[in-house]
Amino acid sequence: MTGSASPHTGRYPAGAAAFPHRDLLAIAGLASHEIAFLLDEAEQWVELNRQSAKHAERLAGLTIINAFFENSTRTLLSFEIAGKRLGADVVNMHAAQSSVKKGETLIDTALTLNAMRADAIVIRHASSGAVQLIAGKVDCPVLNAGDGQHEHPTQGLLDALTIRHAKGALNGVKVTICGDILHSRVARSNIHCLAALGAVVRVCAPPALMPDGIEEMGVTAFYDFDAALAGADVVMMLRLQQERMQGNFIPSAREYRHFYGLTLERLAKAAPDALVMHPGPMNRGVEIDSQVADLAGRSAITRQVEMGVAIRMACLDVLTRRARGIAGWT
Repeated sequence: MTGSASPHTGRYPAGAAAFPHRDLLAIAGLASHEIAFLLDEAEQWVELNRQSAKHAERLAGLTIINAFFENSTRTLLSFEIAGKRLGADVVNMHAAQSSVKKGETLIDTALTLNAMRADAIVIRHASSGAVQLIAGKVDCPVLNAGDGQHEHPTQGLLDALTIRHAKGALNGVKVTICGDILHSRVARSNIHCLAALGAVVRVCAPPALMPDGIEEMGVTAFYDFDAALAGADVVMMLRLQQERMQGNFIPSAREYRHFYGLTLERLAKAAPDALVMHPGPMNRGVEIDSQVADLAGRSAITRQVEMGVAIRMACLDVLTRRARGIAGWT
């Protein structure tokens, strides 16, 4: 696991042409083979993470900064574990402890981070476009860990990897995404990622939580959850993002559950082996019942977390290959 050769040599353009981007800011704009390359690169790390010794030295000597201007538990921990398992020195920066709270501008923060000469920076921010702004001011690769309502690319990748492990492929798989589509960067990244890989994507939400023109992204929009579930191979639930809502988008959590909550009865409308997914954190009893979230053999929620570490290891590995002087990437 300490080498640098891809286990999938020959399936993609040689070297850096397989993934020619310095940063990973979004799924939108990536070619389908570039997405598939990252998924395939993650497989070696899925294997490593299931061993008793979960460590490689591939990023030994490199420094990774996780700059989280927005609170997170799963994503921050996942990136930290990913970096450390690859042998990197990992530093976490929390916005609550940073000079941003003292009035420092985002650009000044970017320049400060750049002066520390990190080898990669992982950024999470509450404002759409903030990660791209920082990426334009630093000299190292930047990974978007979620920016506002824009995108959360590694979440889209890990969800695709989870589905691929369960279903064997993504082409033709029917995926229903239900919940707060309007405010969800997870939904956007998943739509771009799954559609690029040939999945059939349906989205379902109350009218107030459905973006205008969503069909232009290549999905079919539903307001009736039962109809959206019919024959679905994968059901992905999203929480209500109250922190991004200004005004009343739903009458009550109880009424929302009645129309859009995933219960055992509703799940029966999907395919018999339909996979249940949720990016977390879950609001049990609102968008998903505990009996569904914990359903043995059907719920892939903890598997998503496992795949998240592997995907983030793959992304950190691929994006730092130029700095490490890997043949074909310089």
